[in-house]
Amino acid sequence: MKTLAAVRRGLATARRSASAIVTPLGWTVLLIVPVGLVGGYVLGWVELLAIAVAALAMMLFAAVFLVGRSAAEITVDLPHDRVAVGQSAMGEVRVANPTRRRLLGVRVELPVAEGLLEVQLPGIRPGDTVTESFPVPTDRRGVMRIGPARTVRGDAVGLVRRVVEWTTPREVVVHPATIGIPSTSTGFVRDLEGSPTRDLAPDDLSFHAIRDYVPGDERRHIHWRSTAKTGAYMVRQFEQSRRSHLVVALSLARADFAADDEFELAVSVVGSLGGRAIGDGRDLTVVVGERTPDFARRKTLAVLTLDTVTRTRLLDGLAVVERADSALTIADVARVTGGQVTGVSVAFLVVGSTTTLSALRSAALHLPLGVEVVAIVCDPDGAPGVRRLADLTVLTIGYLDDLRQSLARAAAS
Repeated sequence: MKTLAAVRRGLATARRSASAIVTPLGWTVLLIVPVGLVGGYVLGWVELLAIAVAALAMMLFAAVFLVGRSAAEITVDLPHDRVAVGQSAMGEVRVANPTRRRLLGVRVELPVAEGLLEVQLPGIRPGDTVTESFPVPTDRRGVMRIGPARTVRGDAVGLVRRVVEWTTPREVVVHPATIGIPSTSTGFVRDLEGSPTRDLAPDDLSFHAIRDYVPGDERRHIHWRSTAKTGAYMVRQFEQSRRSHLVVALSLARADFAADDEFELAVSVVGSLGGRAIGDGRDLTVVVGERTPDFARRKTLAVLTLDTVTRTRLLDGLAVVERADSALTIADVARVTGGQVTGVSVAFLVVGSTTTLSALRSAALHLPLGVEVVAIVCDPDGAPGVRRLADLTVLTIGYLDDLRQSLARAAAS
């Protein structure tokens, strides 16, 4: 039984190896050999015998191209793992000959995103290196898979084909386009920073009152003049100053955007706002709506919080967000965010042109009282403008460059 199992495993391995080398055309030619020999012998057709012999000769000749193994060393060099959309990015395929004999020409295949780069390299002299440059597609954001680089050996007819992989796959993250926003443009944040709240704190900048000393109070907060008058220790009590906490919410619902260019503009807006907040060292939360699985009977009320530790991590997260029919609308995103994120001072709601004002008002009402709500409507066909609707500020932008001017106008009004 063990011997039979070993034979079966060996046959399965041989079958897989043959399937990886012989092409469909090669299998057809191989099938002609026994059919032609048997048919020619039984029927007495010399022509069938000749065809079978010719097919066998072709397969034997093709097998010669598989003998040996290339001694080349192939590497793929990508200078940058992250680029901005539209930015020029080039990679290089290097084929080196470390041997003392000349290498014959080799064909290198390199999968690049959804395409395939084919490079036919000439013979390489001993010790030489041949370099071939190729462009990395950056016309749209996302994660571009590069590689693995592989050499292909085979006959001219295409009966056999041996593929050897030389490198591991690499990834290039294409970030959304962003612009710099001056800190002075975010007047919403500047006006809130440092304002006292009603929450009392033992240590802050805004003085509130004098109270009796309790064990655990720091001696540096003792008010000695009041202590001398009352004969008991008295300490200063402070009001906690507000630290601005920005929330940037992006809708992924397909219904909130009229076209892909609106959504791409919205992603760039989120990246610009988040990058500025991270650069200023402010508390930042960036959320996008979750999708409802196809098997779910009820809508999934949840948001995905993107990593905002650094600007690069935020842009990495934004590089892979996509619209979906089952994603939460902006009103639901605001409702979930308002219940999960605390201490929000300013909330930016980024949507497309199909989002109605009533939906924006509904989203604003789901956020806590006192939060400055700014809706940014991305509409390439609309005119830039600023509108105030009670506690809601609506900015309409047609291009990414409009964001800077619109924020400045809204802050000045």
